[in-house]
Amino acid sequence: MASAKSSRSRPAGHSGVFPVGSAAAVGSGGGGGGGGGGDGGVQLADKLKIFKTDNFDPDAYVQSKCRTMNEKEIRHLCSYLQDLKKASAEEMRRSVYANYASFIRTSKEISDLEGELLSIRNLLNTQAALIHGLSEGVQIDSLTSGPEGSAEDDISNVEDQEPSEIQKWSADFPDMLDVLLAERRVDEALDALDEAERVAVDAKRKQTLTAAEVSALGRSVSDNRQRLADQLAEAACQSSTRGIELRAAASALKRLGDGPRAHSLLLSAHDQRLQCNMQTIHPSSTSYGGAYTAALAQQVFSVIAQALSDSVDVFGDESCYASELVTWATKQVMSFALLVKRHVLSSCAAAGGLRTAAECVQISLGHCSLLEARGLSLSSVLLKQFKPSLEQALDANLRRIEESTAALAAADNWILTYPSTGIRPLARSSAANLALQPKLSNSAHRFNSMVQDFFEDVAPLLSLQLGGSAMDGITQIFNSYVNLLISALPGSIDDEANLDGLGNKIVRMAETEEQQLALLANASLLAEELLPRAAMKLSSINQSSMDDLRKRGTDKQNRVPEQREWKRKLQRMVDRLRDSFCRQHALELIFTDEGDTHLSAEMYINMDNTVEEPEWVPSPIFQELYAKLNRMASIAAEMFVGRERFATLLMMRLTETVILWLSEDQAFWEEIEQGPKPLGPLGLQQFYLDMQFVIIFGQGRFLSRHVHQVILDIIDRAMAAFSATGMNPDSVLPGDDWFMDVTQEVVSMISGKGRAANGDREVNSPTASISAHSMSSFKSHGSS
Repeated sequence: MASAKSSRSRPAGHSGVFPVGSAAAVGSGGGGGGGGGGDGGVQLADKLKIFKTDNFDPDAYVQSKCRTMNEKEIRHLCSYLQDLKKASAEEMRRSVYANYASFIRTSKEISDLEGELLSIRNLLNTQAALIHGLSEGVQIDSLTSGPEGSAEDDISNVEDQEPSEIQKWSADFPDMLDVLLAERRVDEALDALDEAERVAVDAKRKQTLTAAEVSALGRSVSDNRQRLADQLAEAACQSSTRGIELRAAASALKRLGDGPRAHSLLLSAHDQRLQCNMQTIHPSSTSYGGAYTAALAQQVFSVIAQALSDSVDVFGDESCYASELVTWATKQVMSFALLVKRHVLSSCAAAGGLRTAAECVQISLGHCSLLEARGLSLSSVLLKQFKPSLEQALDANLRRIEESTAALAAADNWILTYPSTGIRPLARSSAANLALQPKLSNSAHRFNSMVQDFFEDVAPLLSLQLGGSAMDGITQIFNSYVNLLISALPGSIDDEANLDGLGNKIVRMAETEEQQLALLANASLLAEELLPRAAMKLSSINQSSMDDLRKRGTDKQNRVPEQREWKRKLQRMVDRLRDSFCRQHALELIFTDEGDTHLSAEMYINMDNTVEEPEWVPSPIFQELYAKLNRMASIAAEMFVGRERFATLLMMRLTETVILWLSEDQAFWEEIEQGPKPLGPLGLQQFYLDMQFVIIFGQGRFLSRHVHQVILDIIDRAMAAFSATGMNPDSVLPGDDWFMDVTQEVVSMISGKGRAANGDREVNSPTASISAHSMSSFKSHGSS
């Protein structure tokens, strides 16, 4: 105790704090002479008196000393003051180390003294309460109404009466509770408080304690409950309090009747722990975004999971606490999402790093799913925060695919090859092998590769409902790529090819028919197989369903309604390329380079104005049509292996384009039907021969049912125009066998299966015709 008193009564300006040497230095630096030995000590004590006064002004003191000093002296003084400061600190350190044991002993004595004072205060309070209760419990009525002697006897009886057990327990309760609280025996203190409440209720009911005693006991219970609650709250706020201790403190607070405060302190403790742990995670420009997200998610979601466990263990599933927990967890997830956006997703979105962004989102949603299994759903908070950044990354990837495809198409030679990294299949006729190793041109290979990677990156983001946006984006890019392919056709119409997107880019022209068919092979294979196969990665069906679909065949993979509709959109774009291809080749057949036409009414009408016997062969335009179809069918047979139907539809579409042009040419039919010259017998025969030629060579290969009916309608219209002149068509037309023989001969000549009657003509020439002599014999045969 003496040491405690001495430490408290020690003046702040005690000279023992300053080293003697340093103080002397100050004296000399201040301009004083300062001697040595004992006189020096006396002088130092005198000089330090000014610092001990209550009204000491350091600023005025420094000014008074430095007013007459020059710069050198001031610097000298500052140097000495710095030395004095260092010496003082060293002296303080040595003093503390030297007196450390005394300091500990003094502190312990002070703590014991405080405990004794607290006990004395409780005893005084108990005595005061006892005296107050006794004063209120004395029957004043009996003292005043009875004889004086009886009152004195009652008082003496009360003084002589021994206190009951309950009174003794009530008197000792504050001291016992103080001991329990001082020793932090929380459970025992709670039991004591509950017991005190029961005692107070029983005492009030049985009147074993006076009203004052019951009131004093109630006040003691209330005060100590508040004291224990404050003590528990202080313990819960300590960063070192975790796990079992934290749950125990929260449980004790709840038992004290302060559940909301206990739950708030529980969440606050976890929040404090989370903030402390997150200080060790620092994003760096060289660090991997996924690693940062994983480390951050591990900290955030593990703390949320622990808080959830603690809340359920202590408070159960009570709605009020569950609501507060959800609000707190939502706030933590929101902060986590903002950090990931700021340090990872923003840069990924700007650079188009969809794969890294998707990985970060997948990591985050994976941690969320673990919480959802325990009844806490927070994924919607993440999705709302992440979706804008991912949409930005999605758009950046689509732009990259678009620009790369345009650059490659500008240099594409439109020659189909196998993938550069793939192994060429041994059996080229195997549709299964070619499906795995498709033949495409360079730009189509690259487009397919980028789309495959793109859908792989988007697949983990289906929960953000980005699948539709991804498929729409690929649809637009494919439409732009089709525009590029249309632009590569030599006779393409600029206004049609340059609709939007990539169509206005410069591309290398597809000069040959092989190259032009390669354009269609690119588009058809992408639209029918490769892109739908890539889009299956976005399918929402489960893995077992996917296995069932594979067992039932690859065609079953497109049974998902959304993907079937998407595939139809792609096919409509391919149809547009096919129509442009057929229209170009039809125009090449019908018109010359100078703008004249190979198919006009005059070529039939003027046949009857000549005196020479006509050479009965199909008109050159239809022979060239068959030759072109024959060549293209041969080329397409190698390009469209496994997709022969597309090649067949292409040939049918080309035939249809020519026939429909003839059917809808108003100028042609005006001259046939209205003049000025009527259609004669020879012209009708030639026209009938041309149409029969188309029917025969196109039957089953190049002719659809619709076009076959259109040809029949055209024949009927020509015969009706001839009948309008007053002549019977059947009287001038040979039999069907004649038309069949002429057509078969020409078909054999063009396809190279027959011999030419004239040795000067080449058998394989697409414009080879049968000699007039042969045709005359055919005509004679038909007439007979």
